[in-house]
Amino acid sequence: MKLYLDTSQPLTIMKLDNKTYEWDSGRSLAKNLLKFIHDKLTENGKDWQDITEINFMSGPGSFTGLRIGATVVNTLASQLEIPLYNHRGEKVKLIMPEYGRPANITPPKK
Repeated sequence: MKLYLDTSQPLTIMKLDNKTYEWDSGRSLAKNLLKFIHDKLTENGKDWQDITEINFMSGPGSFTGLRIGATVVNTLASQLEIPLYNHRGEKVKLIMPEYGRPANITPPKK
């Protein structure tokens, strides 16, 4: 089963083979992303070991969303020992998020 994941925007998009799922993750992405993936796998009668490859929308997009998503797909691909692809279809060992611009870091207020 192929897993596609896009966490670059507040609306997380996931595909399992030809089924598409959307989730308005908002600020709960870090807390609930793995649960969202697992719930959809379970709905399809599958488990983690049934994932055969991962495709990830590596950017541009939300700094935090891309970091969280990249961490999850990098970990899954490593632990499941399956291929990992970026949004250009290039097979990679590790997803490096592409933010599209330099980080906007503001000075501390205190």
